[in-house]
Amino acid sequence: MEADMSSRQDNPGSNDVSGTGSCLFDLLRSENPGWGCTSDKKTSHSGAQQRLEKLMSQPGNEFCADCGSPDPKWVSLNLGAFICIKCSGVHRGLGVHISKVLSAKLDEWTDEQVEALVERGGNTAVNLKYEACIPDNLRKPKADSSIEERSDFIRRKYELLQFLNSHEQMSCPFPASNSRNPSSSQSVSSSSSANQEKRQFEKQPTKHRIGQAFRNSWGRRETDHKAYKKKCSLAGMVEFVGLIKVNVVRGTNLAIRDVMTSDPYVILALGHQSVKTRVIKNNLNPVWNEKLMLSIPESIPPLKVLVYDKDTFTTDDFMGEAEIDIQPLLSAAKAYETSTIDESMQLGKWVASRDNTLVKDGVISLVDGKVKQEITLRLQKVERGELDIELECVPLTQ
Repeated sequence: MEADMSSRQDNPGSNDVSGTGSCLFDLLRSENPGWGCTSDKKTSHSGAQQRLEKLMSQPGNEFCADCGSPDPKWVSLNLGAFICIKCSGVHRGLGVHISKVLSAKLDEWTDEQVEALVERGGNTAVNLKYEACIPDNLRKPKADSSIEERSDFIRRKYELLQFLNSHEQMSCPFPASNSRNPSSSQSVSSSSSANQEKRQFEKQPTKHRIGQAFRNSWGRRETDHKAYKKKCSLAGMVEFVGLIKVNVVRGTNLAIRDVMTSDPYVILALGHQSVKTRVIKNNLNPVWNEKLMLSIPESIPPLKVLVYDKDTFTTDDFMGEAEIDIQPLLSAAKAYETSTIDESMQLGKWVASRDNTLVKDGVISLVDGKVKQEITLRLQKVERGELDIELECVPLTQ
């Protein structure tokens, strides 16, 4: 899939930029480094966002819950944790059923969402719960830790729940540091006490079974973690260069997969990440207007779009796919990040051709200080169907 990022000059009488008629992507391609700092953007805050900012300034919330980086600007809504942008990429990889990540600055917050964060108690309460039992030989990530270290710790913490105390107040499954290297006398003593415990458990088989089941459950957790860690080792080593907000707007003339209609939903995949929209029942021209967000890996793979028909008792039916090259959008966003231009303008375009899935050129524009791209895709490997999508690239620094 090729993208033509050649920018075009405005026609006479149209809006010129800096009196030259050149668009921002000309600056990107030029070798002149004389760009100023990013201009300040005016932000309007609703009552909910103001409450959120106060919550962010409370003790414990001023640092990332997972690595301690200062001034975290991302939130795991269902966990109630304030996290940094690097840790947020790992959280997205966990799936929204574990951690639904929102931006404190870029997303629009409701009173209900902020109230839910208040009820969860912020980072202090989150870490009291999810870091109640960290083994002494495991170090918590720091601000300069690698993505691999973050990924391993965060998955253990929230997905495998390895640091969680049980509700029955059972002892921590990880041994304390002073018992890992016992002396010979301690070994003899522990061996003697173990024999006594064994005789007691023989008299109380029910407790023995409960304790054994508890120990086996932790053994399974360790085994599951090792298998999952191997599966996700490549994902854990990925560095992110930005975020992409995807607004799945609508589908047009989608394929029929039920008797007369379909129940479509959309899956977005970028590298090892995937998110999906809600299902819309009995509609071949669905309107989602649903905003989803993904982290952009350093390798910048294409954004894959898949459409399926939801079935209750059978496997969901395939309704088409497409790919989007997001490299041009990211390049334009990086250029804008270091420029002084803040007027709305066209930055470039992804030209429709037989070699890609575009119905028409995908124009990249600067609108209200945001780098956006509107795209209409022709779904592939299916008899018919189009999809309208809006993209917005968020620089890593935000």
